[in-house]
Amino acid sequence: MSQSESYAEKDSEKNIQQIEAMNANQGAIREDEDLGISDAEGRKIIHKIDRRLISALGLMFGISLMDRTNLGSANIAGMSKELHLAIGSRYSIIIIMFFVPYLIFQWPCAVLARKIGPRIFLPAVTAAWGIVMLGMGFVHHWGELVALRAVVGLFEAGLLPGALFLLQMWYCRYDVHKRYASFYLISIVGASLSGVLSYGFMQMAGVGGYAGWRYIFIWEGVLTCIIAIIGAILIVDFPQKAQNSRKFLEPRELEYVIKLLERDRNDALEEPFGFSAFFKAGLDLKIWLFGLIFFASTVISYGIALFLPIILNRKMGFSVGISQLMITPPYFFAAIFMYIEGWLGDKYRVRGPIVVFNALLGICGLCLMAWTKPAGTQYLGIFLIAATSNSTIPTVMAYQANNVRGTWKRASSSAILVTMGAAGGIVGALVFRSQDAPQYLPGIYASIACCVLQVVIVGFLSLQFIRMNKKVALGEAVIEGLPGFQYTL
Repeated sequence: MSQSESYAEKDSEKNIQQIEAMNANQGAIREDEDLGISDAEGRKIIHKIDRRLISALGLMFGISLMDRTNLGSANIAGMSKELHLAIGSRYSIIIIMFFVPYLIFQWPCAVLARKIGPRIFLPAVTAAWGIVMLGMGFVHHWGELVALRAVVGLFEAGLLPGALFLLQMWYCRYDVHKRYASFYLISIVGASLSGVLSYGFMQMAGVGGYAGWRYIFIWEGVLTCIIAIIGAILIVDFPQKAQNSRKFLEPRELEYVIKLLERDRNDALEEPFGFSAFFKAGLDLKIWLFGLIFFASTVISYGIALFLPIILNRKMGFSVGISQLMITPPYFFAAIFMYIEGWLGDKYRVRGPIVVFNALLGICGLCLMAWTKPAGTQYLGIFLIAATSNSTIPTVMAYQANNVRGTWKRASSSAILVTMGAAGGIVGALVFRSQDAPQYLPGIYASIACCVLQVVIVGFLSLQFIRMNKKVALGEAVIEGLPGFQYTL
């Protein structure tokens, strides 16, 4: 028996056994259930949630992207020369050290986010790394920068799994892609301003006797702490505890949301914590395959983001100031691109085909950047790479969220996804090496391989999902413990 057949058969056998164990509260999905609130009022309630959650989490993730990718701007603004980062692999080591604790602490942070509650936990970790970021403006040795980057990675490890988990718990399966795209859109637009802000901050060179690159870290650290305060005001808790959030939903509105989520996937109510429930997700092959798609996207997105200022400056021949400013437009394009894909994905209830489309278009962008001579054509390639690699990220978030159930399985799956993303960041830093500048051909080859990997994984998952959905339709299987639940392709 092949691995793919074994995977499908085991899933089928496990779920068939669960059919008899289903209690009355876990019946088939009830599409026609009256929720007691009109559709128009329901949309207003969802928009209330959007204004609080999407805006706050988008700002916080945006500042996290800015803080983890500002090394490239600081590097060409004088940091490399002052801290002697051109020696050996020092610059790559500094990049990698962020991702080591970021990867290790994903699962513990996912549990803490659930236990403490996102309303307290997420702003707290944001403020903590903001303070450390500010301190990076005062280092005098590259080893100090390595240590502080590791601490930033530790605190940032708490944000994304907590944010993904929180969004999954508030939105229905075919509303979540637009929300992930909106959340990531806000963050990517904010992060795209990193080059413009860095250019402005470096103009303070000489003030107080500090070099311009130091003010990039100092002021972005201050900005991070301000965003943390905004997050503390806006972020709400999970639906079961949201009545404690100030000026949010009325009791009847909150009841409507919980009923809506129960009708959609029957897992809105809190489950008691258990290590077996949390770690059981690690035995589900599809969770790791979603993680591999995410890994492949972050290899490309982090590699390009961390080295883009250097590529623009040394490969394409733009000045330091112009290179800083030219970082922004590709990411504005990426934001528009990903929102359109999010809207289409929810409307037509598809995820995998979008990942494949992005992978193929991403290969075109990589080839344009690497093997064409005109700077304008290379810059077009950067637009395509930024758009496709970043747009796949909210797509695979939705892909995973649509195909799992259970409070703690969602928490664990989110942690696995982000852990794999962190591993992608490490690989991105290793394959886009300083000594390969300005062509970065090993990084280009690795990125193309990642795009091919995404196509293969989606093909494998699609075949298995179609097979299992047919069994559900015939009454021969139950997916994720809920009769009537089907995989999203």
